Amino acid sequence: MSATRMLVLGVVFWAGKAHGYQIRAELQSWRADSWARIKPGSLYHALRRAVTDGLLVDAPEQGDGGPDRTSYSITEAGRAELTRLVRSGLSTPGDPWMLNAAIAMLPTLRREDAIARLKERVSALEVQRREMEDWSFGGPPIKPEHVMEQAQLWLAQLVADLEWARKLLAKLEDGAYEMTEDGTPPSIQV
Repeated sequence: MSATRMLVLGVVFWAGKAHGYQIRAELQSWRADSWARIKPGSLYHALRRAVTDGLLVDAPEQGDGGPDRTSYSITEAGRAELTRLVRSGLSTPGDPWMLNAAIAMLPTLRREDAIARLKERVSALEVQRREMEDWSFGGPPIKPEHVMEQAQLWLAQLVADLEWARKLLAKLEDGAYEMTEDGTPPSIQV
């Protein structure tokens, strides 16, 4: 639910105000259903829950020739929760769904904040890589032998994640991507 919550809050933050169908269409255009496991039902559940939790406010809105609909706006608490989720998704290895959502919401952070979170990720991945190397190569042989293939896969994934994080960190340090520097979001069309 956290990746879904992050994406819902992020799209509403960027849009300023949006109704459920707009949020769903935006996330579908990003193909978030495949890389964040977002389903229409979970999206609407996340919207209702965010309103209940005080992260979004909802208001009835006249439909364009159709039925009335509900539009959503983000609250200060919602903005704080979005920032917390993106920071966590970037800095904490182990949850690919949260990482994918955090990458999509990267510009919602200030540049120095994103850089700090990626440095945390790099440090955590370096520790995990050393631990995996010690486990894979430093002790007695792994039994049964074919289990070593798992260790090789996990190590390769850690190395790839580490390489990717270092490259993104360098891009951000070099000024890549429009970020939320002045407290206002980069614009998207919703």
